[in-house]
Amino acid sequence: MAEVETKTNRGAKKKDVLAQHGVTEELALELMQDMLLYRRFEEKAEESYAIGKVGGFCHLHIGQEAGAAGVIKVLQSDDYVLSAYRSHTQAIAKGINPKAVMAELYGRVGGTSGGKGGSMHIFGSDVRFLGGHGIVGGQVPIATGVAWKIKYSGENTVCVCFMGDATVNQGGFHESLNMAALWELPVIYVVENNEYGMGTAFDRVSKTDISTRSLPFDIPSSSVNGQDVLSTYEHFRNLTEQVRAGGGPRLVELRTYRFRGHSMSDPVSGTYRSTEEVERHKEESDPIAILRDQLFAAAVLDQDTLGEMDARAKKIAAGAADFADESPVPEPEALYENVWAEPNSHGRLFFDSRKV
Repeated sequence: MAEVETKTNRGAKKKDVLAQHGVTEELALELMQDMLLYRRFEEKAEESYAIGKVGGFCHLHIGQEAGAAGVIKVLQSDDYVLSAYRSHTQAIAKGINPKAVMAELYGRVGGTSGGKGGSMHIFGSDVRFLGGHGIVGGQVPIATGVAWKIKYSGENTVCVCFMGDATVNQGGFHESLNMAALWELPVIYVVENNEYGMGTAFDRVSKTDISTRSLPFDIPSSSVNGQDVLSTYEHFRNLTEQVRAGGGPRLVELRTYRFRGHSMSDPVSGTYRSTEEVERHKEESDPIAILRDQLFAAAVLDQDTLGEMDARAKKIAAGAADFADESPVPEPEALYENVWAEPNSHGRLFFDSRKV
């Protein structure tokens, strides 16, 4: 006689999705809480920009939260992370207080760089988050240098370098991969392929897939669904172990999609993609909805608990905005702090070679 499938059996089978990825129930819930925080933080940043509290450029990570959560969750506290200018959530994931990140967006003293860096230059050396870089691909040679330092010093750490898909056409990207391969450096280059470099579809500027870009340098490459946080976590857990054990550099294409425009200066869809395309991705590949459905099916999470988790995330995001609002703006004299020059008697800056 065929075995009758009970409710308990069905629940056990559905929990296989966690076991399949080597993720405990506790960790899965942490990943959900993390992504909720990233979403609500970015929405609060979006709101603050709209009412004039955030100036300059502001690039939101909404829709790409699984990359920040799944990649950085596997790292040790002393591992390094560098990123491009869409880095608020990655900074929080690496351990920077959301209040300090929001205050930096506001240009306030309580920010990660005292309010002098802004949205594109989030930095936290104490947690080894080394930017936030505004120049496309500018962080890649720096990350390669960090990885060289790790190997030279004999550290048991790795360096993860996030970048956008447009970076792979930059010369510094190829030069860095060549050096990393030659010296077998402990660095993972992570390309967040959200399908568009600003307003240009990637397939309009490249005849080859991102995952093939490391082949000339004999660097192993891979591709992962960056909207599924469980798959992302599992992929990078295994990859990081290999690199930490001396396996040399890796290139990963993190396939993802942003639900907002390139920056706050352009609409949600702009003229380069349709509203229908964006809405389709929101419906089919929202990383928070994907994990929610997985955890609901596994009976690990219910709607009430999810609501409580979301409320916590909203409270932290609101608290970060309040902190930023209350933090003072930098004094004019702060312009002359932490620079390699000093003002002369005429108020102009002169280079001081003694500081080099």
